[in-house]
Amino acid sequence: MTERDLLQLTRDLVDVESVSFAEGPLVELLEAELRSLGHLTVDRVGDNLVARTELGRDLRLVLGGHTDTVPVNDNLPARLVGDELWGCGAADMKGGLAVMLELARRHRAPAVDVTWIFYAREEVAADHSGLAELIEVRPDLLAGDVAILGEPTTGDVEAGCQGVLRVTVTMTGARAHTARAWMGRNAVHRLGSLLVALSEFEPRRPEICGLRFHEALQATHVSAGVAGNVVPDVAEVRIAHRFAPDRSVEEAEAWLRSFLQPFLEPGDHLVVDDRSPAAWPALEHPVVRALIERNALEVRSKLGWTDVARFTELGVPAVNLGPGDSTLAHTADERVSVDSLERTYAVLDDLLTNGVEVSA
Repeated sequence: MTERDLLQLTRDLVDVESVSFAEGPLVELLEAELRSLGHLTVDRVGDNLVARTELGRDLRLVLGGHTDTVPVNDNLPARLVGDELWGCGAADMKGGLAVMLELARRHRAPAVDVTWIFYAREEVAADHSGLAELIEVRPDLLAGDVAILGEPTTGDVEAGCQGVLRVTVTMTGARAHTARAWMGRNAVHRLGSLLVALSEFEPRRPEICGLRFHEALQATHVSAGVAGNVVPDVAEVRIAHRFAPDRSVEEAEAWLRSFLQPFLEPGDHLVVDDRSPAAWPALEHPVVRALIERNALEVRSKLGWTDVARFTELGVPAVNLGPGDSTLAHTADERVSVDSLERTYAVLDDLLTNGVEVSA
């Protein structure tokens, strides 16, 4: 396996467009490849693929990644610029998929049993998740001792993840003609004090397992008004809260409700639109320790949300480790470097070759 081979495989995957809900062609390509490998048992559930070794090893490692991308942004087909491959999904996360596929090809008798999971619809609302579909209909396929997800981390470890709450706050008023505004009550003006409080919010920055997390509370959408000469009687704001793994989703929701309560009056409404738990950093697991120690990897906190939270809820400790820079994901400049691909490949290749013994 050469660096250029891995880069070409990534290019081949990037050039198969797989925007969320349209992953079928890529899944078919991956399924054909995996089924051609005689050492794997392959199951397809919808547009999700699970391939497993059944060698009776003492430990089962789950390696997973999503097959979908955000919408194309004039960045297909892929193009090679020096040692970097540019294209939609190159970092998030077809580089990671290429690493997984090549490792599955190479390791016919790995030192640990491996479950390879290629799942759909990660880049959209949580209720569409292909991984959630697998959890609902075939949770047995996800069993393992530890999971590594190929989200872009530049080949280092990003541990844990922050949880997500999205709510909609609706504030009410009374309509009136703007020429006689005193006869009504402006719901937009009521919203102002809440928006000021959100802008002045000082986020918690707890340290967990030696990692610094940074919470967030942001207004993401505001809507109001029916006409230019009408005092608005309804105003809505959508709010996103990212919370650290030392709070459960229930605790985070209780805190958010208490923060918002002083701004609400009878007739107002607060609706929770989305809630996803955080995940505790899995730094004490022997596999994670082996990865970090043997390869001198940097360890960072994951400030976004990833499916490590779903695996944690299943009782499978999980971390993020994959090629590519997450700050370039979803941008027109998305790209992945040869070095990042090769580094990630080498780390996982060592694990599958040598197992999990941590050096003294």
